[in-house]
Amino acid sequence: MSGRAVVTGIGVVSPAGTGHAEHWRAVLAGQRRIGPITLFDATRYPTTLAGEVAGFVPDRWADSRRLVQTDRWTHLGFAATLLALDDAGLPATADDPYAYGVTLASSSGGNLFGQRELQRLWSQPSRTVGAYQSIAWFYAASVGQVSIHHQFKGPCGVLVAEAAGGLDSLAHAARLIRRGTPVVLAGATECPLSPYALSCQLRSGQLSVVTDPDRAYRPFDVTACGYVPGEGGAVFVVEDAAHAAARGARVYAEVAGWGATHDATHTRRDRAGDPGQYARAMRLALARAAVGPDEVDLVVPDALGVPGRDRSEAAALHQVFGSRTPPVTTQKPLVGRAHQGGAALDVANALLALAHQVLPATTGVELPGEGCELNFAWRSRPRPLDVALVGARGFDGFNSALLLRRRPVTSEFGDHHVEPYRLPGR
Repeated sequence: MSGRAVVTGIGVVSPAGTGHAEHWRAVLAGQRRIGPITLFDATRYPTTLAGEVAGFVPDRWADSRRLVQTDRWTHLGFAATLLALDDAGLPATADDPYAYGVTLASSSGGNLFGQRELQRLWSQPSRTVGAYQSIAWFYAASVGQVSIHHQFKGPCGVLVAEAAGGLDSLAHAARLIRRGTPVVLAGATECPLSPYALSCQLRSGQLSVVTDPDRAYRPFDVTACGYVPGEGGAVFVVEDAAHAAARGARVYAEVAGWGATHDATHTRRDRAGDPGQYARAMRLALARAAVGPDEVDLVVPDALGVPGRDRSEAAALHQVFGSRTPPVTTQKPLVGRAHQGGAALDVANALLALAHQVLPATTGVELPGEGCELNFAWRSRPRPLDVALVGARGFDGFNSALLLRRRPVTSEFGDHHVEPYRLPGR
């Protein structure tokens, strides 16, 4: 084993598409997939828009026995996991189950399942909930069910840090690779769309109440007014570089560095968070990867869409990169903010940008707000990209950064040489 962690498979289930190819096409086309909430009647709520995975058919991805025990967010996880394994060229069940670990992130667990059972508890004479309530709503349900479904018996765990956990999961996967686990599934999916889940998010004061999908979610813009919730996410196959080379796997990028810090402050709409701690997380990621700020080709920010938080994030980026940042791009306004799943989608977008050597246009920004002046990517265009930095901020003080480096796995691991993924003909 080399101890170096590389990404060899990407599984995406997002409002922009199921499968990373469909998702990427929608991203490059700038197709906004935010619309009225359909998973329940949200017409009486201040926020009525969300990014939903339209037409998702759970029984394509798992058997009915598994599906009745789990919530929609886990169903999305089943799909993303199978897509990632297929993309990596790995079987759904391993010859050595102890060689595969699972480390996913979660924010709020099985909201739709829990909502249904709580309504059953208080509305019916039996005053009972179903037998699977405790395990379907539990925040570690997806990790447990994915590992059971695929019979992966290596190290497993769940990361809980709101959106920041979507990056922490890949950092933890890299640590497990260093400790000798050859393959680890990382990432996150979310479905924070139920009456209870939406009410909790509204209580934070961070949600947008704009009813026009084109204007509702505009991070860093002068009209920024909060975020639009979304569902979905991404799962990745993170693999030891030597293990990937030995089987001739395609490598998207190396998980080269990561950093995590904490503000120790409660998130409120009028409290922006500490840009210094967020900047420190980015510097930790750069230092662990031995990469200088001037070597970063692309930054994917958290992009919450709350003016104070956006200014704080821009200030953190300027602390790290100076007055002229690398190109900054976010696609969250196309699909909504899916908490941990949204951070995982940001990683997928960064990996696909490195793979295709295309800088995707930032969305939702027309005129940057005061203090939010960054080097935004105003249009999608081919561009040499080797290093991407992804940032995420979780509510109540979590900060994380992940550095991805595109380069071949070199011959130090033997005669095998794994080239980075390239578009046909490039």
